[in-house]
Amino acid sequence: MTKRSKRYRGLETKIEKKPAYTLTEAVQRVKATANVKFDETVDLAINLGIDPKKQDQTVRGIVSLPFGSGKAVRILVITRGEKDKEAKDAGADFVGFDEYINKIKEGWLDFDMVVATPDVMSEVGKLGKILGTKGMMPSPKTGTVTFDVGTTVKSLKAGRIQFKTDKTGNVHAIVGKASFAQDKLEKNILAVISEIQKIKPASVKGQFLRTITLSSTMGPGYLLDHKEITELARKET
Repeated sequence: MTKRSKRYRGLETKIEKKPAYTLTEAVQRVKATANVKFDETVDLAINLGIDPKKQDQTVRGIVSLPFGSGKAVRILVITRGEKDKEAKDAGADFVGFDEYINKIKEGWLDFDMVVATPDVMSEVGKLGKILGTKGMMPSPKTGTVTFDVGTTVKSLKAGRIQFKTDKTGNVHAIVGKASFAQDKLEKNILAVISEIQKIKPASVKGQFLRTITLSSTMGPGYLLDHKEITELARKET
């Protein structure tokens, strides 16, 4: 069992415990319990009713948060030729080809997202065992394999996030910072859930979104009322 800090245990005693919370209640409690010295990240954890061992049930996608993630995203663009300048002008943190492929092979991973142009994917594909395990492998499905690197980099910097199921069938997504206004966090959360609902694999039967939990970096998690949150998310589509 994980040993909780005195601060964490103190937070739990101050919050009314409920089986599940409305979206508004959960956001209010996350903001109220995010009381450390830094601006905590707010995270959404969704357990999906999928079989993670089946490739056709892998859920991955990309969504633009209406109010951004609040996180500085370090973007690596792997390309060559004239696209170098376009990527740099758009704000990419690292741009290149052989140099960065070799650095990644040697263990360098000081970036958050990777964008690649289609013409270099034969080489980038060889990094699958490294980038794939970190959820950072470029993919046409997420729009990160593209010749339109300028637009993609700007979009990612503005709050476009990627998500993918892990080995246990969960999706984790950043939805903002604890300092965000209540309504902005709610809109970001609904944008993520709405997108995941839209890309439900055809082979999945039964309840797709099993549990949805909201938490801050250092705070407790709050289980969202399933019926309310899924209905609200559907209205966003």
